[in-house]
Amino acid sequence: MVEENILSAEKVMLENYKKIRNRSVEICKPLSIEDYVVQPVVDVSPPKWHLGHTTWFFETFILSPNFEGYEVFDPQYNFVFNSYYETIGARVIRTDRGNLSRPSVSDIYKYREYVDEKMTAFLSQNHISDELGELFELGLNHEQQHQELLLTDIKFILGHNPLFPSYDEHCHLEKAGTQKAGMISFPEGVYEIGFEGEGFCFDNELNRHKVHLNDFEISQSLITNAEYLEFINDGGYTDFRHWHAEGWDWIKENNTAAPLYWYLVNGKWMQYTLQGLQEVNPEEAVSHINFYEASAFASWKGMRLPTEAEWEVASGHFEWGKRWEWTGSAYLPYPGFKKVAGAVGEYNGKFMVNQMVLRGASIATPEGHSRNTYRNFFHPRLQWQFTGIRLAR
Repeated sequence: MVEENILSAEKVMLENYKKIRNRSVEICKPLSIEDYVVQPVVDVSPPKWHLGHTTWFFETFILSPNFEGYEVFDPQYNFVFNSYYETIGARVIRTDRGNLSRPSVSDIYKYREYVDEKMTAFLSQNHISDELGELFELGLNHEQQHQELLLTDIKFILGHNPLFPSYDEHCHLEKAGTQKAGMISFPEGVYEIGFEGEGFCFDNELNRHKVHLNDFEISQSLITNAEYLEFINDGGYTDFRHWHAEGWDWIKENNTAAPLYWYLVNGKWMQYTLQGLQEVNPEEAVSHINFYEASAFASWKGMRLPTEAEWEVASGHFEWGKRWEWTGSAYLPYPGFKKVAGAVGEYNGKFMVNQMVLRGASIATPEGHSRNTYRNFFHPRLQWQFTGIRLAR
């Protein structure tokens, strides 16, 4: 067998590659063929596109420039599956991903099999340099990002089907945990944030640097559905005083009166989940809240959202990982941040405008893909991720 001759480092890389790649396929197993193509809104990509795009990443950045004699599976796929890399060339615009009835789902799975076979051969026959190893690791983490997007996009697709179909009746993502009351206090001082040490991180987590923080308090627990329902019942969505001007415009434009996936049915609040429509569980952390809603709730409580520096400094003192937690910090570069040359330099830096930082992880985040320095970021209006609220003052 070819794999018996792989150097130990490359063998580990191949094992990780197969494990992560297989997970993307497992996420899609409960889908019907029709589910693979739907794109209800611009922010949601069809599952078929995610499977193709993550495969394109390894073909474009690893195989084509480094594996001698490699032939691309289909020259048109660079146009179809390039997401936003201007360096790589023209691409299908994001709003049109749902128009791609071709290539077919079976074509995409053949594409994955082809690239996986070539990646196995490449890792079996070559010593991987440190530089290429870092790019390979980025590819794995990129696929894990899309695994979370797959789950959230699938939920949006099925959650906007009038029949509210279940994705998988056996999909139980919610994690048991303890809700601790009260706030944790931190004194004024100079602290350090940012990634440090061995292992992978994204470039936006660098460089580690000092920050001065005034004394602050942060909640030990996330806001629950029951707590958020108090906000709704008190007219939170109809009181402009708690909302940013842009958020209040969003409320009026969308006629919003509850979190995404909440429906008032015969006087009872129901919520679409990956297992179908269910009664809202008052003890679960509220989810699918955008920045406008999180900020308005904090204002209603007489508090605020933590800054990302406060969150990171305090993160070792509370349980996190159930929801991506909105912070009050704009997504901006850390001191000394530098974009690397080429297409990889487009990965994070180009989005450092009009975005807010979220910290932690969510119940949809793949195992091993979270750390307290991770800087997620989205536009304030977006709700479709598993986002929640932690308060500070």
